[in-house]
Amino acid sequence: MRIGPYKFSNQLAAAPMAGVTDRPFRQLCRVQGAGMVVSEMVGSNPKLRGTVKSQRRLDHAGEPGPRVIQIAGGDPAMLAQAARYNVDQGADIIDINMGCPAKKVCRKSAGSALLADESLVAQILDATVAAVTVPVTLKIRTGPDDTNRNGVRIAQLAQASGIAAISVHGRTRTQLFNGEAEHETVRQIKQAVSIPVIANGDIDSPQAARRVLEATGVDGLMIGRAACRRPWLFAEIDHYLRTGTLLAAPTLQQECEIISTHIEQLYDFYGERDGVRIARKHLNWQFERRQPGVAFRYDMMAAESSARQYRLVQAYYHGLDHLQAA
Repeated sequence: MRIGPYKFSNQLAAAPMAGVTDRPFRQLCRVQGAGMVVSEMVGSNPKLRGTVKSQRRLDHAGEPGPRVIQIAGGDPAMLAQAARYNVDQGADIIDINMGCPAKKVCRKSAGSALLADESLVAQILDATVAAVTVPVTLKIRTGPDDTNRNGVRIAQLAQASGIAAISVHGRTRTQLFNGEAEHETVRQIKQAVSIPVIANGDIDSPQAARRVLEATGVDGLMIGRAACRRPWLFAEIDHYLRTGTLLAAPTLQQECEIISTHIEQLYDFYGERDGVRIARKHLNWQFERRQPGVAFRYDMMAAESSARQYRLVQAYYHGLDHLQAA
């Protein structure tokens, strides 16, 4: 997969997710086989840049390039300025968010709310592309709602504006994350433009990845929520697409090492208090798959120190390992 001058190691991208794709999670996805990772969306309002949250979202210390920074907003001039600012801070690719369906984002006429105003979309794309010399990409949904799946027209506007690639989540804004993603619109978008197209939505297994590629002809696949629960999914999909065979799932010991390393990185990145709090979210996703007892889950969520939280993770997996060996 190639975007502008950048060639990625495979077709797989980790989707930008607010509150999730921080530096430790991006590092996790890279190690587990994602060819491209994208930052959490960063607001275009310059008044927000000094906040702790924004500074953390802009922290790419030690990360290899190309660094893909996603910006969000609804004002063309402000988004153009935000693009310039982030390039000055080290961004190699700027991604514009027109896919987020969250109410707090859409209420500000940003995210997927923009899809209902094609004129404004064109103004934003023209201004942002003109503002920087690096590639600018776009993340969208198939349209505002089921009566207006205008993804093809948006993609054509994007290509005309000089957008270097487009990622499409196979749901409308009003669908949120409900129901099944449809990739017929993604296929139509791929046929309507010559720039790279990346499909997103319900790609949760190697088999699903192949089905979407074959059905749409897209250049890449973007994985979001499924990677929160199984970050090694990138390696599984990459292996399957290259060889046609299924990669063995991580052993309990390997899974424990992956998760333990990730939460240690969260402690280092956020500090003791915030690191423990944010690790709870990631651990909760992991244990959704394994459904541990109520008592253990309570202890895990109630742990106030990184040392106790870490010990509980280790003890849980060691207990499973002993049961499996018995």
